Amino acid sequence: MNTIILGIESSCDDTSAAILKDGEILSNCTANQEAHRLYGGVVPEVASRAHQINIVPVVDMAIKQAGIQKSDLSAIAFTRGPGLIGSLIVGVSFAKSMALSLGIPLVEVNHMQAHILAHFAENPKPKFPFLCLTVSGGHTQIVLVRDYFDMQLLGETIDDAAGEAFDKTGKLLGLDYPAGPLIDRYAQQGRPVFDFPEPRIPDLNFSFSGLKTSILYFLKKQLAADPNFIQEHLADICASVQDRIVSILMNKLKKAAEQTGVTEVAIAGGVSANSGLRQALRQTGEQLGWTTYIPRFEYCTDNAAMIAVTGYHKYLQGEFAEQDAHPVARYALMR
Repeated sequence: MNTIILGIESSCDDTSAAILKDGEILSNCTANQEAHRLYGGVVPEVASRAHQINIVPVVDMAIKQAGIQKSDLSAIAFTRGPGLIGSLIVGVSFAKSMALSLGIPLVEVNHMQAHILAHFAENPKPKFPFLCLTVSGGHTQIVLVRDYFDMQLLGETIDDAAGEAFDKTGKLLGLDYPAGPLIDRYAQQGRPVFDFPEPRIPDLNFSFSGLKTSILYFLKKQLAADPNFIQEHLADICASVQDRIVSILMNKLKKAAEQTGVTEVAIAGGVSANSGLRQALRQTGEQLGWTTYIPRFEYCTDNAAMIAVTGYHKYLQGEFAEQDAHPVARYALMR
C-alpha cells in the first residue's frame, strides 16, 4: 500500500503544501506574500491573515497537481515550529482539522530539521553522518546529522543570523526587502575591495551583530565624505559584504569538518540559495576532498516538500502527533 503524505508549511510568510508518495515528491506549491516589501520586513499580523486566505487554494493545488484524491492521504505533516506564532497557528489548525475529518494521523515537524532533511527530497542524497550548515533569516547553525532524527547542534549564532545580516545591510543600502537575493545579484557585478572584520567567536558559534555595526559605521564615514558613495560603489559594497559573510560561514564549517572528521557536507536554508556560498562550498569541497550537497533553489527557501519528507520518515517510525498539538515559536532541534 502506498504511503502518501500531505506536508503543510506556514512558519513565516510563505504558505506551502506538498504531496509525497513513497518518498517521491509529486507536488510542491507555494503562495508568497508580496505585501511585506512595503514594510521592509515580515509583519506577523499581515502574514497570519494572508495564510488564512492562501492555505485552502494552496493545499487544493498541491493535491490536484499530484493527481491524487484527499481520500488517498496516509497522514498530514505540519510545521509545529519554530516560527511566527500567528502564522504557525493557521497551518497547525488546518492540518488538525483536515486530519480529523479524514480520520488519518498527524505528524508534527521541526522546521529546522526539515531544512536539513530537504536533502532527501531528491538524489543525490547525503550519506550518514554528514555536516549541515543551515542558514536562514532567523537561524545559522552547524549540525552533525548521524541519522534522520539523530542530530547534534555543534554551533549556532549567539545573536543575529546570516540572513538577517544580509537584509539589514540591504536596508542600509536602500534595497528592497528581502535584500539577500539583490545583494547576491549586485555582488556578481562587483569585487570584494572593502574589508570588513571577521568576528572572533570561540568554538563553532557565530555572531553577525558586530559585522552589521562595522558596515553601518563604514557607510556613515564614506557617505560623509561622498554622498553618492553607495550609488557609485553599490556592486563592490555588496561583493565585499557577501564575501565576508560567506567567509565567516565557511571558516566555521571547515573547523567543524576538522573536529569531526566528517567529509559529507551539506548546506540548507534560504541563504543556501546564495551563489557566493554555493560556489565557496563547491570550491572548498574540491580542495579538501569533501562530498558536497547543495539543494535545488526550490528546496532552499521555506517549502512544504521538506515538511512532507520529514513527516514521511517520522510516519515510517510511527511518530504521530495528537489533536492537542499546538504551535511553538521556539522549538529545539532535538527534544
